Order: sequence, then C-alpha cells, then structure tokens
Amino acid sequence: MSKLKVENLDLYYGDFKALKDINIEVSEKEITAFIGPSGCGKSTLLKSLNRMNDLVEGCKITGTVTLDGEDIYKSMDINLLRKRVGMVFQKPNPFPMSIYDNIAFGPRTHGIRNKGKLDDIIEKSLRDAAIWDEVKDRLKKSALGLSGGQQQRLCIARALAVEPEVLLMDEPTSALDPISTSKIEDLAVKLKDDYTIIMVTHNMQQAARISDRTAFFLLGEVVEYNDTETLFSMPSDKRTEDYITGRFG
Repeated sequence: MSKLKVENLDLYYGDFKALKDINIEVSEKEITAFIGPSGCGKSTLLKSLNRMNDLVEGCKITGTVTLDGEDIYKSMDINLLRKRVGMVFQKPNPFPMSIYDNIAFGPRTHGIRNKGKLDDIIEKSLRDAAIWDEVKDRLKKSALGLSGGQQQRLCIARALAVEPEVLLMDEPTSALDPISTSKIEDLAVKLKDDYTIIMVTHNMQQAARISDRTAFFLLGEVVEYNDTETLFSMPSDKRTEDYITGRFG
C-alpha cells in the first residue's frame, strides 16, 4: 500500500528548475532512502513532502503529492499535514528550553494541556527514540546540554510526540560521530514497525544497510528507484552504477 505518492512533480526556484518530472511511490512502514551527489534535489523533494518549501520565496511546484490518496497541496490543512508528516533535520535543532518542554511543545500546540497525559507522551516519545534512560533524571534541564547524538535523538522524540505517520529525515547522521550514527540507524530500523520513513543520506553504505527502497537522484531527476538490494547489486542505469561504484559523486 503506498503511503505517499509523487506524480509528475516539477519544482522551480524562480527560473531554475530544481526538480524534473519526479514520480515516486513510497510504501507504508518501510525506509526509503534518497541518495545522490550534493545539490541534486534530494532534500528539495523531501521538503516538498510536508510543504516546507512553502516558506521559500519564488518556489513553484506543479504535479501532485498525495498522502493516503489526498492531495497535500490542494485540500490539506498545513498544520494537519505537518502533524502527520514529521521532519528531522541535518543538524540537531533542540529548542533552548528543557528536555521536557522540547517534547511537550508539539502536543501542547495541538491542544494537549493535561500534565498526566503530557508526562505519558514524553516518556513514550523518549523511549521510542531510545534516549529515555539517558535523560529521565534531567527532564527539567536544558536540552542544549545534551551531546550532538543525544540532541538528534531528542529531535526524533520531539517529532514522534505528535504521533506522525511519516518521518522525513534529512541526513540525520551527517553531523554525528560513528557511534551516534549507528544508534540513529538502529533506531530508524526499529521505528519502521510503526512509521513510514524517508531518509536523505550522503552515505551509500547507510542506505544499503537500513533502507528497503532507494531512489538515486542526479541533477534534479530520479534516475532509478528500486528495492535497495537490486539497486546496489544490479543497477539498471549506467549513471547509478557509476555513482555507487564511486566513479563520480
């Protein structure tokens, strides 16, 4: 069952065409990786999936993006969309407030005020993000005191707190050390039991290790999109093969 479907999507920044005729279906409860060299449109497409590009001046999108069959650009309330499609960025970006308040921020925005209910959401989100044991005794302390890897797991917990269906991850480990990276990868694999995950990564090994399907981007186009094992072992396009064997990139 496809969760997100992108059809004939073109995206322009002013006169520059950043994405060209993108067609992709993302299956439910799988990890889909977007790979490709820098500046080839991976993050641009990712941000189009929860309308983050709405904030960019001069950005124009044609084509359709549907979530469970509903067009996210035509008929969907943007706040509801962002509740259903959460985002984790490249650099951890905790708010300058306590760990507790970071996680409670989203649920409070959506009207949850009951302390008992918030406590439950916070514990569940931090457990799901595999960081509860590290922070449970310091929930009232500033989130900025956490290490980079902990901050990134906190940001994942913050995204999970509003119970999204889809989690977009824009190079979530590129600013992290190998141990933190491995924790986030293990976490992503565990989370796909409950969430649909789309991850932009520069790290081809990461895509090969954890994703179910992989899309290879080049110059604003999807060159190839297939299940990960096939794409890495038997790419059907010479450009994909050149990229994954390191001939360019």
